Amino acid sequence: MPHLNPRKERREIMSKVESGQNVSIHYVGTFDDGTEFDSSRSRGEALSFQVGSGQLISGFDDAVTGMEVGETKSVHLEPQDAYGHSDSSAVHEVSRDAFPSDFVFKVGATVIGQNEAGEQLIAKVNSLADDFVTLDFNHPMADKSLNFKIELLSINL
Repeated sequence: MPHLNPRKERREIMSKVESGQNVSIHYVGTFDDGTEFDSSRSRGEALSFQVGSGQLISGFDDAVTGMEVGETKSVHLEPQDAYGHSDSSAVHEVSRDAFPSDFVFKVGATVIGQNEAGEQLIAKVNSLADDFVTLDFNHPMADKSLNFKIELLSINL
């Protein structure tokens, strides 16, 4: 008579994402009008990050917390949970002399430079005058509501 081995029951432990864990996700980000502004799927590369570390906008971090592997979630973020609201103190008049002599100024253009400490600065040209340029240092997505479709691929222990 053949010897029968009892089948071992395989148990999968489903854990939920907690702050401090490293995760991998795919996401698609859109504005309220449906325009896609970013997608890990389009790049073909998942995003890996530590939840709660401040690497990502707070609303995105909060949305991933509590998800389970394989779960897909759609979230809508108001500006205060995304890139915030525009701050008028982030708009500055800068002397044209601060730019190279051959710099071509264009309203709406993005300019990249450095402050005295060598940190990179990014701003949008708001307006031009004879002696100065008005630059807006707010994040380009300030004041925007954002939508994300997030799929949790893994929790990396």
